Amino acid sequence: MNKLLLGVGREIITPEIGCNLVGYRPDLYSESVADDLTATAFWFEYNGKKALAITTTVCLINTALTNEIFSKIEETFGVSKDNCILSATHTHSGPATMGTEGWGDIDWDYCNSIFIPKILAAVETAKNNKTPVKMGVGRGTSLVGVNRRELFHYNDYAQFGQNPWGCFNPEMTILSFKDDNDKTVANIIHYGAHCTAAGPNTEITRDWAGLMIDALDEASGGISAFFNGPEGDVGPRLSNGQTTGDMTYVAELGKVAGDDAVRIFNTISEYNDIDINCLSAEVTIPLKPKVPYEKAVAEFKRYEQYTVNLNGMTRQHYADVIKAYDNNEEDKEANTVSQVLLRLGDVVLLSTPYELFSEIGMRINKACSKYHVLSLACTNGSEGYFVTQDQLVKGGYEVYYFQNAHVQEFVDNADWHFLQESIKNLKTLEEAK
Repeated sequence: MNKLLLGVGREIITPEIGCNLVGYRPDLYSESVADDLTATAFWFEYNGKKALAITTTVCLINTALTNEIFSKIEETFGVSKDNCILSATHTHSGPATMGTEGWGDIDWDYCNSIFIPKILAAVETAKNNKTPVKMGVGRGTSLVGVNRRELFHYNDYAQFGQNPWGCFNPEMTILSFKDDNDKTVANIIHYGAHCTAAGPNTEITRDWAGLMIDALDEASGGISAFFNGPEGDVGPRLSNGQTTGDMTYVAELGKVAGDDAVRIFNTISEYNDIDINCLSAEVTIPLKPKVPYEKAVAEFKRYEQYTVNLNGMTRQHYADVIKAYDNNEEDKEANTVSQVLLRLGDVVLLSTPYELFSEIGMRINKACSKYHVLSLACTNGSEGYFVTQDQLVKGGYEVYYFQNAHVQEFVDNADWHFLQESIKNLKTLEEAK
């Protein structure tokens, strides 16, 4: 009988003190290290099939950088990018691996000297330490997250805060792997929430998710790692009523998250032999035409003075629209991104380079009767927020990012198209041998 082989490797990827902390503004620099950042690689092998699931405790990983890492993995280890998942936990207290107008450039010195080599080292360790395993699945509820698009009585658009009646997915899932001696080898934690409890601090930290990982490491005796789910509209549920704070709130919420992860891990009573499969597919979303040239010029002048955060990105958006007109570029009908689906038994890890709104992941899972689908945000690239149609009228940070991240805006019901494309890909995976 074929057995699933699993190897796990973990490497420290902490940058030097003084690095730009990406996520809030480009002039925020680290002054200390609260806890080390890590890259964790899971090497899966079954009946000749090989797949990698890698998670890194950084904010986002630029799409071009992701593809470069995949090329190095294929060249070094022979695993195709079609069978690879590379995820970011989305801590806002780590180095610049994103590279977005308004938030600063990629720190290529860091990427070339630490980030890329350490990811490859984690993969090497995982490859060289494979052991037969069985998998158990635990599911439970955690209130670590909360919808962060708060609605106030004095305006009609969403602002950062806590929205107790807003949509968010409270389910936390633990995938646990044990060897033939009943020893825990590794755990995957899946949950959807921003890692922003530390706020615009100056400490390098994995944020609340780091303490959760440490707690499950200690309780299980295995190597644990966090893969963030659809977190676009979900923030950490802090006791200050906000979704940003300081290191005090990291400790406070991290304890809650750790207790939840350990509790759910302890509910796992059955571990089974499983097989695996991978599918590399595409997700194609229709686009609106470019805004009229005259509007682009007028809006560029309105935002011309801005260089930081969302306003800086908006300025660049209209500059790109003007450039597209000047170069006589025709409108595209749609935008296409890749999607990797990694099936582990009856659980599917489904990648997306977007910061998906929580509802989208829940709709995908509900629509799929055969598998339990764990949608992964901030994975296999970085392409911005992806919102639900009903939230467009409420505006706010995520919506404005969604509308201005590219030369052409997505159609209003882009979430429905994403759902249909993902369901199609899941059906293809189901039919595959």
